[in-house]
Amino acid sequence: MMLEIYLVMTVAASAVSQETEEHVSYTCTEGYEYDPIKEVCKDIDECALVSDTCKGGMKCINHYGGYLCLPQNAQIFITNGDESSQRTDPIPQPPLNPLNPTNPQTPQTRTQSNHRGVVAGASQCLPGFTLDEQNYCQDVDECSQGLHTCNADQICYNTRGSYTCQCHPGYQKHGEQCVDRNECMLSHYCMHRCVNTAGSYFCECKDGYQLASNNHSCVDVNECDLTQPCQHQCFNLLGSYICQCDQGYELAPNSVSCVDIDECAFSSYMCQYVCINSPGGYSCICPEGYQLQRTRMCQDINECDTGHECREDEMCWNYYGGHRCYPKNPCQEPYVLTSENRCSCQSAGACRGLPQSIIYKYMSIHSERTVPADIFQIQATNIFPSAHYSFRIKAGNDGGEFFLRRFSSVGAMLVLTKSLEGPQELIVDLEMITQHTAMTYRSSSFLRLTIIVGPYPF
Repeated sequence: MMLEIYLVMTVAASAVSQETEEHVSYTCTEGYEYDPIKEVCKDIDECALVSDTCKGGMKCINHYGGYLCLPQNAQIFITNGDESSQRTDPIPQPPLNPLNPTNPQTPQTRTQSNHRGVVAGASQCLPGFTLDEQNYCQDVDECSQGLHTCNADQICYNTRGSYTCQCHPGYQKHGEQCVDRNECMLSHYCMHRCVNTAGSYFCECKDGYQLASNNHSCVDVNECDLTQPCQHQCFNLLGSYICQCDQGYELAPNSVSCVDIDECAFSSYMCQYVCINSPGGYSCICPEGYQLQRTRMCQDINECDTGHECREDEMCWNYYGGHRCYPKNPCQEPYVLTSENRCSCQSAGACRGLPQSIIYKYMSIHSERTVPADIFQIQATNIFPSAHYSFRIKAGNDGGEFFLRRFSSVGAMLVLTKSLEGPQELIVDLEMITQHTAMTYRSSSFLRLTIIVGPYPF
């Protein structure tokens, strides 16, 4: 603000004589002193005159008609009415004639200059100013007095000697009208999307993001912590998330829920016997007579080792899926037990036309076994140089399930030619005929083979 300077001039005239000089005295307002050479009131620089003008480390700033004590880092701006701000560097003042600032040759008039630089005492003011009661030109505030021509959607700002019409924030002038400023077409600084509105704008984020506190940046939304959308496991991603299911489940079409995987429907080979599906997994079970080995295989239980109900005179024979009890002495008249499972005829007359010996053997095979398959081998135990051995199936092959294949001069192999389904028991008599060429002696012996077909193919 420009300070007002009052210069008071006192003129004393003496009427004693025309030769007497006119005596003039000058008085300046506080903070100014009279310069007799330039005949003006000049500002007193208190900061230069007094070394400790400001205390406490403050710096002294000289000002027209006074001074200021401010911090060392302070910057001072002054403004004249609605004029733009200026720094407080000293601004030279036009020299004022103490007699008449407007006419230095006229010593009769005492005058002042107002802060707008308009001469007081004039009969009229410049446009935009009006005389006040003290005959000073004061600025007319057209905005507050309704003397402006701004539109209803505009803001009136008073200026020195005039006024200006400006648009509300978010609008700009187009001719004399205010139209919306599309900030989105300019530098809106939205990270993702800008939405223009009347007089403003706002920012939007893509799905999976949310506005930061500055309302411009977008930060990731951790959906896993915020809404827990997944039924089982949730993994946050930038702008999104992904769901995963626990073992034994798979994602439903909605990519959020989890549904059980029916492992048993995948393949019949999941379990050797029966597959039982369960939530999140499956289990295999085995039939009676078997136990589960690891996760899917069924292993036969040897009941003869773990416990059975056979009598003292019986022997326990384990087969696939069960066990059976057979007499320890299978011999029938006229045969007698001569060794384990061997029955011999001791009377030549009683055994005429019968095999000399019968050996009892037992074996177990799986149901639906792949054919052809070698299942049992028969071989002479007593070998004579002059003897000739022949082998044949004597009984138990009515369905043609077996074939006896000779593999040497003293042995033959029983071959399974048809697949058998269990459970069932077959008794096959294998005959070995011994022909002694030197003694013209012929003998016969049986091997009675009991074959037990298990109920399952394992």
